[in-house]
Amino acid sequence: MFKHVTDAHRQIHQEEEPLPPCWMYSPAAAVVAVLGACLYGAPVVVKARNPEPLNYRPIIGVLAQENLPDDLSARGNSYIAACYVKYVESAGARVVPIRINLPEEEYVRIFNSINGLLLPGGDVDIETSQFSRVSKIFYSLALKANDDGDHFPIWGTCQGFQQMSVLTANKNLLTLTNTKAVALPLTMSKGAKSSRLFQSFPEDVMQSLSEQNITSNFHSWSLSLQNFSRNAKLKRFYKILSINTDGKVDFISTMEAYRYPFYAVQWHPEKSPFEWVDKPGMVHLGSAVRASFYTASFFISEAMKNFHNFSSAAEEDKALIYNFSPDYKGQGAIFIQNYYFD
Repeated sequence: MFKHVTDAHRQIHQEEEPLPPCWMYSPAAAVVAVLGACLYGAPVVVKARNPEPLNYRPIIGVLAQENLPDDLSARGNSYIAACYVKYVESAGARVVPIRINLPEEEYVRIFNSINGLLLPGGDVDIETSQFSRVSKIFYSLALKANDDGDHFPIWGTCQGFQQMSVLTANKNLLTLTNTKAVALPLTMSKGAKSSRLFQSFPEDVMQSLSEQNITSNFHSWSLSLQNFSRNAKLKRFYKILSINTDGKVDFISTMEAYRYPFYAVQWHPEKSPFEWVDKPGMVHLGSAVRASFYTASFFISEAMKNFHNFSSAAEEDKALIYNFSPDYKGQGAIFIQNYYFD
C-alpha cells in the first residue's frame, strides 16, 4: 500500500555511519596472507579463530504489562500474549515471564539469571506504566553489563520498539501515524544487508521483506524519520535498517544499536505464525513465516552469547513459563492466547 517512501528517507543512505563496534571481526589478516602466498609462493598459514563458546540452553525474559482495560476476562494485574512466548520457543529458547510491581532488587536477580530480554507489543503508557518502569531498570542493567563485556541482548517489538526509543532519547518523540492494521514491505537502508540483524538472512527472505506486504503493523504511534534525525542521542545510538510510510509520515521500522546488541522492530514478526485473529494487517504467507523464523533465530543466537544462569535447577524450574497456562481468548480478541499474572 505505502511502498514508496518520500524524499526525506534519502538521508539515511547519505549520513556517514560511526565506526563498527570493536568486537566485530575484520578478515584483513587472512587477505594479507593469501596475497603474500600468491606473490611470493609462500605457504598460506591462516590460523582459524577458536569459535566463541555458546550457551545452548538460553532463557529469555519476556516482560509482562498491565492488563488491557477492555479485557473483561483478564485475571490478575498483568499479561503476556502467548505469541511472544511461542516466538522465542520456536527459535530454541525458553521463557521466563517477568512480572510487574516487583521490587528493583528482584529484577536485578532476574537479570543475572536470564540471557536476553524481549519487550513485547501492547497498549500501555510508555512513560508512566509499570511496564515502562521495569523496562528502564533492565535497559540500564543491560547497558552496564554490555559495557563490562557481558553480552546481553534486548529485542523490542512495536511497543517495545517505542519504549526503547524513549529510554535512549530520554524523551517521547513519537508521532501519530495511520498504521493501525496494515501489512507493508520494508524500505531497506543502504547498510541493512550488512547489519548484524539482516546479514545472515537468505536473499529470498530479504527480497520478500522488501517487495511483499508481509510486515504486520498494528500501531498508532511511530518514531518518525524526522524526529529521529533531529535527536542526537538516537542518531548516535541506533542504525536505521528500514523505514516505512503511511503516505504522509516516514517512520523507522527496523533499527539496531551500533555498539550494543539491542534490536527493535516496529512491525510484528511473531503474528504471522502464531496469531490467528482474522483482521486486516494479518499475513500468513510462507514468506512472512520464514521472515519471522529468521528474526527469532537471530535474537536467540545473540542470547546464546550470554551465560547468566539461575542459582539452582530448582530456581530455574520455578521461574519458567511452563508453570503457567495461557487462556484462549477467541477470534474476537486482540490476542488468541494470553498468560495472566498476579
